[in-house]
Amino acid sequence: MSKISIIIPTINEANNLPLLLSDLSSIQKQGEIIVVDCGSEDKTIDVANIYGAKVYKSKEKNRGLQLNIGAKNSKGDWLMFLHADTRLTENWFRKINSVLNGDNNYIYYFKFKINNKNIIYRILEVFVNFRSKFFKQPYGDQGLIIHRNTYFKNNGFKKIPLMEDVEFLRRLNNKRYLRQLNLPIFISSRKWERTNIFLQAIRNWHFRRRWLKGESLKSIYSDYYKND
Repeated sequence: MSKISIIIPTINEANNLPLLLSDLSSIQKQGEIIVVDCGSEDKTIDVANIYGAKVYKSKEKNRGLQLNIGAKNSKGDWLMFLHADTRLTENWFRKINSVLNGDNNYIYYFKFKINNKNIIYRILEVFVNFRSKFFKQPYGDQGLIIHRNTYFKNNGFKKIPLMEDVEFLRRLNNKRYLRQLNLPIFISSRKWERTNIFLQAIRNWHFRRRWLKGESLKSIYSDYYKND
């Protein structure tokens, strides 16, 4: 068994993936990198192969399905789920080693940082980190580190195209096991650059509210991506 399996769902991420895979190279032989692609038309799969990642393919554009494919093909004691447009610090793996040797029940996530110097993003970081730490509501773009026993005991991510992270964490019996690492993950600002960040936050909240009220994810997914 590897110590950690890093699982990255992709679709046309050839520009971002090399940066993340470079950050992840510090795991060397103590882990594996798994890329699960759902039909990229650019060089995403070529990039993954160049960096030595294991590549699997999903027949559907469905992030929950992609993450599950990665988990089921993983060999690591711990599973680390990352978005392809994130970045990590140079010494991230050395700093989380104590976590990987600790209590298997905990689910860890990184401190939310946005890879943009604009001061307005600092405000968003404060709100997101407060929500994550005190209301126990981190999202998948903050990175999730879950022991494989905990992941499969809780039936993993559902095969849904979005909000798979929210849905999985809502099913946990004990939220006290969610812990924020004192270590940042740098998230691309690209999804906020197309609009006002506060309008985007309200938009995201509205989508979650629609889902919690029982609206079909197919409808929400269509609205979420219609301007992309």
